[in-house]
This record gives sequence, C-alpha cells and structure tokens, in this order.
Amino acid sequence: MFVSAQRQSVADAGPEAARFLDAGADAVTGGKRLRGRFCISGWRAVEEASGPAGAAPSPVIAAAAALEVFHAAALVHDDLIDNSDTRRGRPSAHRALEAGHRGSGWLGDADAFGRSSAILLGDLLVAWSDDLLEEGLAETSPERAAAARSQYGLMRREVTLGQFLDIAEESAFAGEPDDRHAERALRVASFKSARYSVQQPLAIGAALAGADAAQAAALAAFGHPLGMAFQLRDDVLGVFGDEAATGKPSGDDLREGKRTVLIAYAREALAPTARRIIDELIGDPGLDASQIASLQQTIVDTGALDRVERLIADYAREADRALSGARLGHAAVGELRDLARAATVRTT
Repeated sequence: MFVSAQRQSVADAGPEAARFLDAGADAVTGGKRLRGRFCISGWRAVEEASGPAGAAPSPVIAAAAALEVFHAAALVHDDLIDNSDTRRGRPSAHRALEAGHRGSGWLGDADAFGRSSAILLGDLLVAWSDDLLEEGLAETSPERAAAARSQYGLMRREVTLGQFLDIAEESAFAGEPDDRHAERALRVASFKSARYSVQQPLAIGAALAGADAAQAAALAAFGHPLGMAFQLRDDVLGVFGDEAATGKPSGDDLREGKRTVLIAYAREALAPTARRIIDELIGDPGLDASQIASLQQTIVDTGALDRVERLIADYAREADRALSGARLGHAAVGELRDLARAATVRTT
C-alpha cells in the first residue's frame, strides 16, 4: 500500500520517475527481515511483562517496516561503495539502473548513470523510511513517539559512522600495530551492524511499549552481543558462504578488501612475509577462484576461522545470559532466543 501510494503521488512525473520508484520497490523485496522482527519482539518483550500482548499495533508495524526500508537504503549505498554486482541473487541496484539505461538506448555513460541514480535511490528510501516511521508515531502517545524517534535517530547516526569506519579501515589498518587490528575490526562490527541490526531495533520496539530503564538495559545487554555474533557470522559467510545461498559470490569480502576479525586473526598467526602477501591480495577485485581458495585455506590453517566461531559462540552465550531474570514476557523471551539462533546459525 505504501509503495502504491508513492507511485500514485508521482503519477504526473513521467515514465522515468515510475521506473525509479519501481527500483525502490525492488530494493525492499526479499531479505530475512530480521530488523523488523527484532523491533516487534522488543515491543512484545516489554508488553507481555504485564499481560498478554496480542497483535502488534500499527505504530510498531510501521516502525518495523521503516527499519526494513532504511536497511534497503543502506544496502543500495553499501553495494555502490563496495562495487558489488549482486544482491540477494539479483543485480545490485546500481547495476540494474545501469542496465535500464543501456537497454533504453539512452545517451551518455550507463555506468555513471547507474551509480548516480543509486545514490538518489538510497536517499529516496531513507525518506520513505522516515515517512513510514512518522505515520506510525502519529498513532501513539507523544512520550512513546519521542522515545522511539530518539532511538531511531541514534541508529541512523551510528550506522552511518559504522559505514565510514568500515571503508576507512581498508586504508587505515596499515598505520596501526598488528595486535590492534582485531580490536578495530570489532569496533566496526559494533557500529556498522551490532547496534544497527539488533540492539537499536529492539530498543525502538521497547520504546513503543513504554519500557522502563531496567527493561531497556536488559534488551540492550542481549542485543549488542547478539548483534556482534550476527556480524561475525556475516563475516564468515562473506569469505566462505555458498553463492547459491547468500546471493553473492564466494569470497566477495576478500575482493572488496574488508578488514574483518577473520583477517585480523589470520594476520596475527602469519610470519611478516606471508602477512605482506595477504595484504597485497586482499582488496584486489580481480582475484580469481584459485586465489580466493588459497586465501580461504590460509584463514583456516591459521586457526582464524576457529577463533571467530568461538567468538560467535561466546557472544551468543553472553546475549542469552542477559535474558535470564529480566522482567520481560516469558513467551517473548523464547521468541528472542529463536531469533538469536536465526541470526547466528545461518547460511545466508
């Protein structure tokens, strides 16, 4: 309904505008919807602490939808930054827009058009997410609306900073001591993903339920370590994932030069000469299948993969402990534990 209304609002803008909005609709299609699910679960966890919750009300559904639309915007921009050709098994937004330009026989550089259009598409999706959130907040109390709006704003600022730290680390790592690389990679994971993907969606949902300080603290103590485990699983899949399951080529993070904890741990275990070779290869977009396989094997042989798997398990246990004794709805806590498994034990 929301996208249909957006299409109707620009019906007089011509066919190019219609195609642009179609690209926006495509960008929000698919995915695991974890952020929206965490938002609803955060609301339910607080609401059920004082009795049966029933179905999530429209402000919560709107906030969950807004989170998913904002995530689509982040992915459009992320794929542009990383020069990624695919997303969820389909062409990434800038590649699809580029193909549309070329297929229409338009003048000019199709690649430049696709990249410029994707920047604007991400901006449009951010605006859509704001519209959805505000539509929902209009139906709740001013106090809860203000609390949810504050958490949403914090999420947006932190993930933007996290995205910058991620791209900065691809260059800045060289000036840092080797024994600090893992710590810096974990900092990126916290800002770019842990807070954004799990902790803040929970906080937004909880705010809409009128969470008190203790409930908010319990959900944050659950959400942040779970978000760290979620991102570390993403890091593993970015190197070892099956393209048929992830929708992105295996080893794509290696071609993109992601300085993840996996890479930091592998470098720690290598001699200086081998470390230099790794540094020369990572970030080369032309890495072929044999080079990817060699880097994957190095990560396994150094014990880096095992270390990250143990870290994922440690974070997951820390998150689970945070729910014990918390004044949250019993059924909702079970739902949160199910979501925790879905976020950390996955192949996509």
